[in-house]
Amino acid sequence: MVLVVDIGNTNIVIGVYNGDDITGSWRMVTRSEKTSDEYGIFILNLLNYNNIKQEEIKSAIVSSVVPNVMHSFQNALKKYFNIEPIIVGPGIKTGITIATDNPREVGADRIVGLVAAYHLYGGEPLIVIDFGTATTYDVLSESGEFKYGITSPGIQISADALWQKTAQLPSVEIKKPKSILARNTITSIQAGLVYGYIGQVEYIVKKIKEELNIENMKVIATGGLGRVMSDETDVIDLYDPQLLFKGLKIIHDKNVK
Repeated sequence: MVLVVDIGNTNIVIGVYNGDDITGSWRMVTRSEKTSDEYGIFILNLLNYNNIKQEEIKSAIVSSVVPNVMHSFQNALKKYFNIEPIIVGPGIKTGITIATDNPREVGADRIVGLVAAYHLYGGEPLIVIDFGTATTYDVLSESGEFKYGITSPGIQISADALWQKTAQLPSVEIKKPKSILARNTITSIQAGLVYGYIGQVEYIVKKIKEELNIENMKVIATGGLGRVMSDETDVIDLYDPQLLFKGLKIIHDKNVK
């Protein structure tokens, strides 16, 4: 079995692959102050609860955009599983080409998502949208070359900023109201957030296609709010909630003999 881990700014998402099948996935809040013992025991408890034995985990792969977490997390895997994990980063085999101005600046999560999109849905130009803490729009050529990426504040960050920086606006659930014509404060905020974000997605996708002069680009979405967005706009062709897990497994298999 293979442990796949995506360490994001908000959550750490953990999955287990048995062959090519994912047998479970879990998430925990990202906190840089946790020790290796806390991480190790937490993972063990998750596995035990799901009837997965510690010794069944033979290897692990980790992508991270939070450097402060990595020392403790790597040590947890070494101490509790006797595993030296594969770390997604420079020099690792991915099957795609990072052709940005500074490839070392590209986040590991973006690389993983692009790898999965290319291997599973490639053969034509792609736009990969990851609705995470930040929302990223990455452009991948039919030959697997990544040159262009756009980054915007995630919808949750936008919502948090709105009610933290205003004295009278409340915190609300992020969901699409029945109409953009809001008649109270709650639906007014929801309309601005959700309809506004739908507009952002549609405009950015439109401008990417326009500037590249490529109309037929497949648009793949992932991330927590990807389902909400994909249900509300026809510019997204496919929503894959496990895109990063799939990318981690693909990279793992490329780098393990």
